Amino acid sequence: MTLLTVDPERCDRDGRCIAACPAGIIAFSEKGTLPAMVAGGEDFCIRCGHCVAVCPRDAMTHRVMGPADCPPFHPERLPDPDQAEHFLRARRSIRNYRRQPVPRETLTRLIGIASHAPSGHNRQPVHWRVIYRRPEIERLNGIVIDWMRHLIDQGSPLAEAMHLDRVVAAQAEGKDRICRGAPHLVAAHAPEDERTAPAACTIALTYFDLAAVSFGLGTCWAGYFNAAANFWPDMRAALELPPGHTTFGALMVGYPRFTYHRLPRRKPPRVTWK
Repeated sequence: MTLLTVDPERCDRDGRCIAACPAGIIAFSEKGTLPAMVAGGEDFCIRCGHCVAVCPRDAMTHRVMGPADCPPFHPERLPDPDQAEHFLRARRSIRNYRRQPVPRETLTRLIGIASHAPSGHNRQPVHWRVIYRRPEIERLNGIVIDWMRHLIDQGSPLAEAMHLDRVVAAQAEGKDRICRGAPHLVAAHAPEDERTAPAACTIALTYFDLAAVSFGLGTCWAGYFNAAANFWPDMRAALELPPGHTTFGALMVGYPRFTYHRLPRRKPPRVTWK
């Protein structure tokens, strides 16, 4: 099968697939012909599916996906601007969780949603590590505390800037300031030399973060955890990531203990126009 196949009975030759192709590898060979891939175009295709998705007549099939593989778009399901603003402003960083575990199927679906986040050149470099059991999170918390104590003992400026002494003291009192008692932790990792990975992992985690609200879940970015995962060899070993991989972010996940009733204010946007 060639990379692109066009159904001549369905195609109306409107050129949408040509205009939508980000790699510019689809063209008409001459007026009135079917759209086709340019010579050598397969080497530049990023498998984004735009050509399949933009066709209103389901005429285009890509080797890795056809119309039947791509669910239809329902514009009536999209929020209006006021709803979108309310949803985004209502999102809170949750630091108090119920003990109730989240079903694995729910986390799996959320990761599937987050996997549709954009990535540079559609490289999709994101891998996921789910720390599902609370005892394992507690074990990893202990490793984070070891890293913090090391920084404090070394007199690291980072220890003072991040107030690590307070975190360590709270942990000694049985107060989890690292993962806040969350029942689960989700980390995004990728090859550390993959240039698109930092942005791709951050965007994918943000998709997860926002989509979690619709499942009645709350999240919070696990900054202490991710810092230790990047800088403390014992944590890197404990996570058992593939060789050459590093984490680019992590989220605490669980059912919120409290409901928030107001939308807090933020600083006014700082905007320049040119």
